[in-house]
Amino acid sequence: MPEKSMDAVMEAAAGAHFSGLRLSSPSTPSSPSSAKAALFLQSSEQPFSASSYSAAAAAADTAAALRRPFVIGVSGGTASGKTTVCDMIIQQLHDHRVVLVNQDSFYRGLTAEESEHVHEYNFDHPDAFDTEQLLECMGKLKSGHSVNLPIYDFKNHRRCSESFRKVNASDVIILEGILVFHEPQVRDLMDMKIFVDTDADIRLARRIRRDTVERGRDVSSVLEQYGRFVKPAFDDFVLPSKKYADVIIPRGGDNHVAIDLIVQHIRTKLGQHDLCKIYPNVYVIQSTFQQIRGMHTLIRDRDITTPDFVFYSDRLIRLVVEHGLGHLPFTEKQVVTPTGSVYIGVDFCKKLCGVSIVRSGESMENALRACCKGIKIGKILIHRDGDDGKQLIYEKLPKDISERHVLLLDPVLATGNSANQAIELLIQKGVPESRIIFLNLISAPEGIHCVCRRFPSLKIVTSEIDVALNEEFRVIPGLGEFGDRYFGTDN
Repeated sequence: MPEKSMDAVMEAAAGAHFSGLRLSSPSTPSSPSSAKAALFLQSSEQPFSASSYSAAAAAADTAAALRRPFVIGVSGGTASGKTTVCDMIIQQLHDHRVVLVNQDSFYRGLTAEESEHVHEYNFDHPDAFDTEQLLECMGKLKSGHSVNLPIYDFKNHRRCSESFRKVNASDVIILEGILVFHEPQVRDLMDMKIFVDTDADIRLARRIRRDTVERGRDVSSVLEQYGRFVKPAFDDFVLPSKKYADVIIPRGGDNHVAIDLIVQHIRTKLGQHDLCKIYPNVYVIQSTFQQIRGMHTLIRDRDITTPDFVFYSDRLIRLVVEHGLGHLPFTEKQVVTPTGSVYIGVDFCKKLCGVSIVRSGESMENALRACCKGIKIGKILIHRDGDDGKQLIYEKLPKDISERHVLLLDPVLATGNSANQAIELLIQKGVPESRIIFLNLISAPEGIHCVCRRFPSLKIVTSEIDVALNEEFRVIPGLGEFGDRYFGTDN
């Protein structure tokens, strides 16, 4: 049979919103849409089971971009302290796998004619580097593959033909060099760009010491090269690339405060779910992590009582709502305290409303009302009309919703089809995409991809991202049919 894409299968499955999968659920498809999914998953004459599908989906996610490393670019003038900064970052990230890639390793080997006139060769020009091979090696590292990096002999000005430096897949890749910000294709690989800014006289003194001691050159040749090539190249190529930096470090390795802040930011990024690195508008609440994990353990237990399920779900929902409110715009406000002092604080966003996707989304309304006194709440019902995948949408929304920020409520983001229908309706009602914040307890990676690709300006706030969807498009490991469990209609 012709092979279909997963997007096509998702579209074919657009229908009633399934929250998750009970552990006792049968693995056989129970609807035409899930039957299509099972057919899609067949290979020869062996269909996938629910467990093998989830494992395959998780493996596919891993093989894609879901475990991509955090790439840091470090640039600056010659002898500015780039390597020192890199070494200090690596030392502080000792509990993570970090690899350093030097742009110097990718110098082009000189031809025999160029070697005869080596003093006329400009090693600080972009053409001196093999950028294509650099991009190839970085692409493999970002994909989780090991690579052999070339080793450049600075005394003979050519690569060592039989020697390589093997670099394994890592959590963090640091790409260091004077011109790593010059090429747009190289810059696009980076999650963070650091420029090491050091006084020119200090850089020259360091260069003289390095080239005479480590590279066997005399002082006069170093000064001649600096005047003819190094300084002009810095002015023409390196300094203009400073504008692309996210962080500028004055004084290089002597600036311990800047390096500490950078390491703290890197640790924060490494602690994020990988989807948050792909989609910067996806937020997983991090505060009191063990408490959140403990509450998830309770509500995911199929043997929990309904009152306990509601109690701990409400606690989690309240945390998600509070976090979502933190993404709304605020204005500065001054008040006078009972002591007569002036307190400078902020004023909450006034133009706000909630919209729940019936019926599971209604479980989140009480938490929103508890946080926002008198808030208006609208409703959207997305109902399956027969087996042809069409949707009938019923809505009751505030008349002035186009003037408000909207908190869209649904405890589970599975395929993303129902969410997309609801978001599309809100946009049709005049709500700007950037003013919609989608709140849920758990999200499937497929649902996040589906929503964020279609609505990149929308924010998603969730308490946990699950592994994948099964063949019935239910979240794995999931927590069952949330609405039934919350409202006590699951028996």
